[in-house]
Amino acid sequence: MSEMFSSEVFLAYSTYSTIVLLKMLLMGPLTGYFRVKRKAFVSAEDAWAHGATDEESKKQLMRTDPYVERVRRCHRNDLENIIPFVSIGLLYALSGPDLSTAVMHFRIFAASRIFHSIAYLVPLPQPSRGLSWMVGLGVTFSMVYGVLKAGVHL
Repeated sequence: MSEMFSSEVFLAYSTYSTIVLLKMLLMGPLTGYFRVKRKAFVSAEDAWAHGATDEESKKQLMRTDPYVERVRRCHRNDLENIIPFVSIGLLYALSGPDLSTAVMHFRIFAASRIFHSIAYLVPLPQPSRGLSWMVGLGVTFSMVYGVLKAGVHL
């Protein structure tokens, strides 16, 4: 078992999983930053903490902001795509794939997620965001196929 976890494929998986998980983790503080910068809070206590002095100013601060919502949607999209990648990627790394093929999968996925966030937050015109999402999803399904192919016992 320790050989599996010290293999180059597993180390590559660990590296790229850490990169995309860190990217996803940073989306929470980025949402908070834009809430404060754009003064768009979701709770009364946050509005009071950031300058609301009466009910009227509290109502003005308790609002949705299009850019805050854009960051939140980007974060949600990360949750929907990175968690399956990390889970399936682990199974894939442990299924004994070729190192160069595995690294290619991990790099393409990480690049597609980073580009997806840039396309979402800048925003870049479509279909850039949609294509980057499809590339990442395609990589995940390719790893699913590799796991199933390696472990089929019918």
